[in-house]
Amino acid sequence: MRMNKLRADVQALLYLLPFLVIYILFTIWPMIKGVNMTFYKWTLIRKMKYVGWDNYSRMIHDNEMWSAIWHSVIFVVLTTPTMVILAIALAMIANRKSRLQRLYRSVFFLPSVLSVAVASFLGLFVFQPYTGLVNSVLHLVRLLPENSEIFWLNETNLSWIAIALITLWWTVGFNFILYLSAMQDIPDEIYEAARLDGANDRQIFFRITFPYLNPITKTITMLQIIASFKVFMQIYIITGGGPLDKTRPIIQLIYQTGFKKNDLGYAATMSYMLFAILLVLSIFQYWLNNRKGANA
Repeated sequence: MRMNKLRADVQALLYLLPFLVIYILFTIWPMIKGVNMTFYKWTLIRKMKYVGWDNYSRMIHDNEMWSAIWHSVIFVVLTTPTMVILAIALAMIANRKSRLQRLYRSVFFLPSVLSVAVASFLGLFVFQPYTGLVNSVLHLVRLLPENSEIFWLNETNLSWIAIALITLWWTVGFNFILYLSAMQDIPDEIYEAARLDGANDRQIFFRITFPYLNPITKTITMLQIIASFKVFMQIYIITGGGPLDKTRPIIQLIYQTGFKKNDLGYAATMSYMLFAILLVLSIFQYWLNNRKGANA
């Protein structure tokens, strides 16, 4: 019996071995190499010299890095709650039985198939002054005087609004599909029983739909927080981190430090700071979910 179990374990290991080799080669080893880089002055050409904990000390006192982290936090706060609420609302619309159901599902999901570059350049067109779609609509409905223009990407607060709206339009489709799939798993008999008992739409949503969506909401929230912390390309294309670096996220600072300032050692150090933040957030979310599950 023990020999049969050992033979099965060996066979399973042999099946897993190709994946394990690739995973170690392209994931584990680069992570180890990255940690090693943080202790050196390292350029794009070669490893220069051992600096010990100097990169970490420099990072702790680097106001530029903490500002970039704060900008990433702003983006997380702007997009994560809004993304969850918008995805639920769109899923509710698309889940209703109507002739336009297929159209809703296609239209809501379609932007998510675009690349980040395409979505970002569309955003630039929409929010540019004089010829942009947003300003043109505001002129059309007379909310903006004829000789006035809003420079969305030249003011910090307006830039954040523009970036958040573009990101929501582009990425909400993925979360929308997750919510729609979860809603379709809720038995129709529960809704029918609730309506027979006199429940209105508001009561049905908060007493039935939302509790059923709670597990997928936790997953989407955590994934969205991680994705928002890793934001880079759309901000880099739309504002370049401006005005005056007021929208520059931590990923952009890491990129500029490593590849423009030729300081890969310090860039790797900041990367592991970001990794630590995301790890702490993931552990906290896991602990919070388990605590709520235990109290339920």
